[in-house]
Amino acid sequence: MAFLSNRLFTAAALIIGLAVANIALAQSDEPLSPLPTNLKFDEKKVALGSKLFRDPRFAKDNSVACITCHSFQHGGADPRPVPTGAGGVTHIFNSPSVFNSGFNFRQQWTGGAASLEELVDKVVNSPRVFGSNWNEVVGKLSKDDQLTAEFKAIYPTGITAANISDALAVYQRSLITPSRFDKYLLGDANAITADEKRGYQRFKAYGCVGCHQGVNVGGNMIQRFGAMRDYFADRVKEGKPITEADKGRFNVTKSPDDMHMFKVPSLRNVALTAPYFHNGSAATLEDAVDVMFRYQLGRTAPVEDKALIVKFLKSLSGEIKE
Repeated sequence: MAFLSNRLFTAAALIIGLAVANIALAQSDEPLSPLPTNLKFDEKKVALGSKLFRDPRFAKDNSVACITCHSFQHGGADPRPVPTGAGGVTHIFNSPSVFNSGFNFRQQWTGGAASLEELVDKVVNSPRVFGSNWNEVVGKLSKDDQLTAEFKAIYPTGITAANISDALAVYQRSLITPSRFDKYLLGDANAITADEKRGYQRFKAYGCVGCHQGVNVGGNMIQRFGAMRDYFADRVKEGKPITEADKGRFNVTKSPDDMHMFKVPSLRNVALTAPYFHNGSAATLEDAVDVMFRYQLGRTAPVEDKALIVKFLKSLSGEIKE
């Protein structure tokens, strides 16, 4: 009976705690949340994952590594509209940022990977990325005595596909980039400029937060590109046919309901990750904001308001951890 009473007390405390948390959440009028600052990661796995992230042996021809298409100088993304993988094969999607990717509810533009571990498996086997397979990758890495020793020191089973994926996933989850805007959310009113504050207010007032909200300013839902106006129909009128990439999540589910559906990207570090959208079709942040107003919001706005929103978005650029 005492054991049961303790369990009931624990359950009651949990319910009360959740209720208090929900009340606090309801009282908050901010749709964006600061990045957590207290997350802990296994530093040995982080160091190993960092090394693997830069290792070209994942590619069938040893020509590219993860960092090739996720440059730290470009916000964890790629300055090219679409990247080039092993064997010179051109991808169909723009490279999303690896920074803060651990906060996305799914990975890839299509949401095709449910986790970072699953993403590693997909890119190893993808003919558009590494064009390899786990037997080849494990075989090449196992010939490296130093790397083998490092794995053994962390993972008793040594170099395996699961352990490689785990190390890379832990490393990517550690790539958190707190920004001036996070300091603002945490109470430092002077962390962002007056114009950036006005831009944030307009970002909320125009409805941008309908899709870009939460801790990652996006990355937590699937949405149709062209919610208020048919973006792809207009492209066809311009003589630009629908591509495989344009089909979005349909490529994963084959459901007609998922045609032109994409994971909403995080806007953290967005000022550093040009070009924009799934195909890199918007060259500048200003271009991207214009398209979003027209096709996602179905609204017009003065040039001044759009410029303020761009200024706010620049405040989301964070500290880059190598």
